[in-house]
Amino acid sequence: MPPHEGLVHPTEYDWRDSNVELVNSDIDHKVKYQSAATEPAWNNGVIGAEPGLYIWRIEDFEVVPWPKEKYGSFHEGDSYIILHSEKVKSKQKGDGEADSDAEKDKMVHDIFFWLGRHTTQDEAGTAAYKTVELDEFLHGTATQHRELQTAPSPAFAALFPRLSILRGGVRSGFTHVEPNEKPEHIDTLLRIFKSPAGGRDAILVHEVEPTWKSLDEDDVFVLDKGDKIFVWQGKRCAPMEKLKAAQVVNDLTVAKHVDVEVLSQSEARSKVFVDYLGGADVNPLETQFKAPRPVAAASEREMKKLFRLSDAEGGLSFELVKEGRGIGSGDLDGGDVFVLDAGKSIWVWEGRDASRQEKAMWIRVAQKYVAQQEDAASLEVAKVRQGSEGMAFWAAVEA
Repeated sequence: MPPHEGLVHPTEYDWRDSNVELVNSDIDHKVKYQSAATEPAWNNGVIGAEPGLYIWRIEDFEVVPWPKEKYGSFHEGDSYIILHSEKVKSKQKGDGEADSDAEKDKMVHDIFFWLGRHTTQDEAGTAAYKTVELDEFLHGTATQHRELQTAPSPAFAALFPRLSILRGGVRSGFTHVEPNEKPEHIDTLLRIFKSPAGGRDAILVHEVEPTWKSLDEDDVFVLDKGDKIFVWQGKRCAPMEKLKAAQVVNDLTVAKHVDVEVLSQSEARSKVFVDYLGGADVNPLETQFKAPRPVAAASEREMKKLFRLSDAEGGLSFELVKEGRGIGSGDLDGGDVFVLDAGKSIWVWEGRDASRQEKAMWIRVAQKYVAQQEDAASLEVAKVRQGSEGMAFWAAVEA
């Protein structure tokens, strides 16, 4: 069945899923912009005017600024909106310059709505809706990204060299406690491993269940018992993971002076670490520790594909335009909407002159397309408008 037929409302994340007559019309954009202009989170004279990184968490349907000292730390029970704005040089014809180009600063925006694996549907829906609203506030110039905790995209990972995923959340089933309020009897176990989405030295810190079954000999673990901190180095862990663990321990000990003990799995003394995690009958010298990582690399298709969403013939059609490495910018037509399956991500490109119906249907078509693909649930879905594309989009097109 073509992706534009038999469309249903998704059960989890429902963006802008409407096809009424005025969707994407001038009046629609004006109404949404006026609504966005009353949102305190955006209407502060900074958003859209100054480059930088800005983060908000969804709390009871409200957009609440995330403290800057917590940037890079996210709770798996929550949903967040992240805006990254930067100035780039763009070439533009100057007055009276028929044969030369003048460079001009241009603000480029990327909006990520980050969904923790235990976030509620209300929080996820609010994050998605507010992401669209923020894009309206930025006059439709932003690239929108759906970001899942379980499969971070390279673009998102690049923003946070020190990315930490913590348990808890505003409305999750876990108890949400701040670090300074944590009772001493609550143990915290952090798993430190190479991020599947980052570069060679990208390391991720992820809070896991404090049990010996969470251990893996390929990684490093930090156990905070309140009055003492233990570091457990798996026998096959990487040097960068050890270094990252040292940074984590330093952060933990800044606010409190406690002893730190570093243990290698190959040492008999490492039995202490396992015992604290309930493994009294487990011999660390004889046990093979293996636990699935809570974050995995996004699945990748064997062949890149480009589809066109068009109503030029009257009815709405969704057709394959080209596949393989020959796809390029010349295959895009400003009169339509295109969906690019780039392997590790799905990109939607909205042509400047695309019809109202095409603009209204892109998200439903993209969702349906992802649902029809095997192992595609974790893929990043991003949308750009013609003239506001960033480097990541062109890299995906030309790859």
